[in-house]
Amino acid sequence: MITQNPWRIAHSEASLGWGGQEHRVLAELLGFRERGAWVALLAPEHAEIFHRARASGIDVEPLDVSKAKYPLSALCLRRWLMANNVQVVNTHSSRDGWLVGAAARLARVPLIIRSRHIEVDYPKPWVSRHAFTTFADHVVTTSERISNNLISTFNLDEGCVSTIPTGTDLIRFSDEGPKAELFDKTMDERPLVGMVSVLRSWKGHSVFLEAAKLLKIRGVGVRFVIVGEGPMREEILRLISAHELSEDVLLAGFREDIPAVLRALDLLAIPSTNHEGIPQIGLQALACRTPVVGSDAGGIPEIIRHGETGRIVAAGDAELLANTIAETLMDDKGTTRMTDNGRVMVEREHGIDHMLDQLGRIYADHLINPHS
Repeated sequence: MITQNPWRIAHSEASLGWGGQEHRVLAELLGFRERGAWVALLAPEHAEIFHRARASGIDVEPLDVSKAKYPLSALCLRRWLMANNVQVVNTHSSRDGWLVGAAARLARVPLIIRSRHIEVDYPKPWVSRHAFTTFADHVVTTSERISNNLISTFNLDEGCVSTIPTGTDLIRFSDEGPKAELFDKTMDERPLVGMVSVLRSWKGHSVFLEAAKLLKIRGVGVRFVIVGEGPMREEILRLISAHELSEDVLLAGFREDIPAVLRALDLLAIPSTNHEGIPQIGLQALACRTPVVGSDAGGIPEIIRHGETGRIVAAGDAELLANTIAETLMDDKGTTRMTDNGRVMVEREHGIDHMLDQLGRIYADHLINPHS
């Protein structure tokens, strides 16, 4: 662990939801507070992260991201940043990136970081480039693929872009501990295959359910669970019914006990079709020694290394996903080797302290040794 300087750090997050990105923001806030920094969050008052940060004792400041109020909001934020002597501003979403980034420039904040958590397209790169240059001194991404895409799209200096995947709590996420009771095992002993994510279109739930249907048709005895909430809930329910999987698939909703859920699974599927950085649930599953089958979308193959820490399939290929799920469940020796490798990799490269140390180096480079 790097010795912590008493930085004054403010993060901004315009998102109202509670997914991997928001988990990452809160983890950074809590981690640097524990290391002695003053930390604060700028977020809409009705955002989930606003309430969770405040409940954790973090200073929170309401953020109004309505475009009509941008000029006034930027001036108010400038005043707040200067009054609190903020040294580091880290923006995370598009709206707060422009607004808070501009306010931080006006306040002459020494270091502005723009985080990019998922892979997206930029239809107007000549405009979007300003979010990563004019209003940012350094860019942090969650995967090498996102970093390379930003560097090539906006012609960024490689030294100004860092790939820092989200750190994993290695004590909370391990194979030791209680298992969630998702099904009554006394009534049904079939292996349990699950997805854990926000219910978004690009997370691949339709591919997952198509694979479940294929496995059922082939007579492979498997149960399925989908954990999470989101805008695709009704469509997922429709697909479960259409594929005649009502007796085989549990839609479990949002849960806080994710370590226990992962320990209860015989396999985690990450069949995303687009946009992924390095999914936190993948690292958490590896830390719990839960077997993982992932797609080749985004940064998933950076942690689910085919044949080493898990198995990779082509995004959108339900038949290949079904085949690989069956292979994983049958190949006990090979799967155990991969889960052991996965735990070792997470311990070595993806702990929370590793993430905070990397961020701390960026802070030090800009605030202590700005000309080194």
